Amino acid sequence: MNLINVVSLSKKYHTPTKEVVALEDITFDIEKNSILGIIGMSGCGKSTLFNIITKLELPTSGYIRENQKLVIGYMMQTDALLPWLTVYENAILGLKLKKMVNKEAIEYVNTLLKKYGLFDFKKEYPSNLSGGMRQRLALIRTLAIKPNILLLDEPFSKLDIDSRIKISDDVYKIIKELNITTVIISHDIMEEITLCDKLMILTPRPGKIKKIITLKKEDKSPSEIRKKNYITKLYDDIWRYMHDE
Repeated sequence: MNLINVVSLSKKYHTPTKEVVALEDITFDIEKNSILGIIGMSGCGKSTLFNIITKLELPTSGYIRENQKLVIGYMMQTDALLPWLTVYENAILGLKLKKMVNKEAIEYVNTLLKKYGLFDFKKEYPSNLSGGMRQRLALIRTLAIKPNILLLDEPFSKLDIDSRIKISDDVYKIIKELNITTVIISHDIMEEITLCDKLMILTPRPGKIKKIITLKKEDKSPSEIRKKNYITKLYDDIWRYMHDE
């Protein structure tokens, strides 16, 4: 079942001197309970696509069809934690903004904090958390509204490589346990092929779909998949698709 159909989507920006085509004729589906990766060079329109899906921007042409009423959770590149709020206050911030704070919602947030190792830090401030813990908190804040679709925009780009591998495992586990449809955008090939079920490769600007690859599904963590023999060739193939004209 497809939750979203993206059909012939294009986006143009106009400056005082020229027209910039960010996306051109993009068509794809977001399948329920899947993890879709969108990858491409910097500037190929990945974040623009997310902004259109979340209705922060309008397309120039084409459309997006939601096949049911959806709640979309959008986690941006920076964790955007408010330093003057505690861990708990940051975790419920999205609920407060959407006026969804009630007993059930608070219990759910506490469950997430306990399950993912942050409950004992409820009264701490973000400055006292490691990079990985901050990312987990940002994800919990996004999940608190119980989204049907989770959009992750370069979620590990601010972390060092060891932290990225660890938090990739954490996020993958959370996604699978909650059985939540997820779309991840990145320019990091290894992250995408170890996290995702399917990978959509965009050309350099203007962003068009170069290729969609169905990845081998394995019931293993991203860090375990990194060690598989086939990964090196797959990495090389995707790198070539990204850079070939």
